[in-house]
Amino acid sequence: MRAMPQIREILAARRLDHVHYAIRDLAVLADELTRQGKQILPLNIGDPGAFDFPPPPHIVEAASKAMRDGHNGYAPSLGVDVALEAIREEAEQKGIRNIQSIFITEGVSEAVDVSLTALIGPDDNALTPSPEYPLYSAILSKLGVQMNSYRLDEGCHWEPDIEQMAGKVTKNTRALVLINPDNPTGAVYSRSTLEAIAEIARRNNLVIFSDEIYEKLVLDEQPHIPIASIAPDLPVVTFSGLSKSYLVPGWRVGWAVVSGDAAAVKPYVEGIHKLLRARLCANHPMQYAIPAALHGPDDFRHEALRKLRVRRDLLMEWAKATPRVHCVAPRGAFYAFPRLDIPESDESFVKSLLAEKYVLVVHGSGFDELPGTRHIRIVFLPQEDILQEALDRIAAFLQERWP
Repeated sequence: MRAMPQIREILAARRLDHVHYAIRDLAVLADELTRQGKQILPLNIGDPGAFDFPPPPHIVEAASKAMRDGHNGYAPSLGVDVALEAIREEAEQKGIRNIQSIFITEGVSEAVDVSLTALIGPDDNALTPSPEYPLYSAILSKLGVQMNSYRLDEGCHWEPDIEQMAGKVTKNTRALVLINPDNPTGAVYSRSTLEAIAEIARRNNLVIFSDEIYEKLVLDEQPHIPIASIAPDLPVVTFSGLSKSYLVPGWRVGWAVVSGDAAAVKPYVEGIHKLLRARLCANHPMQYAIPAALHGPDDFRHEALRKLRVRRDLLMEWAKATPRVHCVAPRGAFYAFPRLDIPESDESFVKSLLAEKYVLVVHGSGFDELPGTRHIRIVFLPQEDILQEALDRIAAFLQERWP
């Protein structure tokens, strides 16, 4: 009888070597502690539904009604007409003109993936912020694209360093990524900053990808300004969705609005549509929640913003009172990005904090931060008593390790 050939180890593709997602990777360690009976205080994932932020009833009813009405088959690849029209109307109300395409996706993550894939080739690069939300580096790594990061300036409320950004553009740069309001820093960019960024894109023929998923969660008086509204001539892909502002991240309802000169963006838009057809469609019944959300009452968000301001202020008081902690006040979203004056790496710090104090935060280096800097991202969604307990444990941990 012939010996059967030995099955060799099946290796993952090499292009995945640089794909990391620190936010979820740390959760694996927390899950192991939970199985051991430890109660973890989670300050790591921006999920309003895990805390006291229920979704607005009128959008829940709209999605439920769509299912009852039989909208359970495939939808058109770009999205259903009533949802697309609602997105267009809101975009125009915000001052976005020259709209060339709108498409609905499985969360903003899919919109980002499709938009980057349709534009960036292996020899190209895209300017991405440092620190950044790791979705962008994960997708670019998957595409085999080399990272090209520009610096967010902690000393200037975490706004982009415009001069350094301009110097990072190469002949192979195709696009520029903005996250505004920003994750992980909570920054909200000023009009002058956005105008300077638009000028860099204009001089270098760049597509701007503007992630504005937190646009309605601005905590201070400074308004959120869509960059597409001040640069109607430029090719801009504006990302948004229901996940954060409407408190339903698990629904995975996102969209993108492509604006700019029609002739310039036409071949790019055709490429996006080709990819969208290949993946069939986004979640069909949930799309009917979009017009209900964009046209419906927003009193639920007033209460959400009130809670977030109280919890942001609690966190800032803690940062001011805690040695070795320095924090720029977040102006939007629900993240803070404090800097730690410690002699070890931020990754080592958060793993030890989790193991010893059962508090889960994310290390700044997990957000493609500049080497040698030591930050942590804190989600301030939890109720005040939970948040205060977690912050007290962090302070105690710092004091015990470095009296």
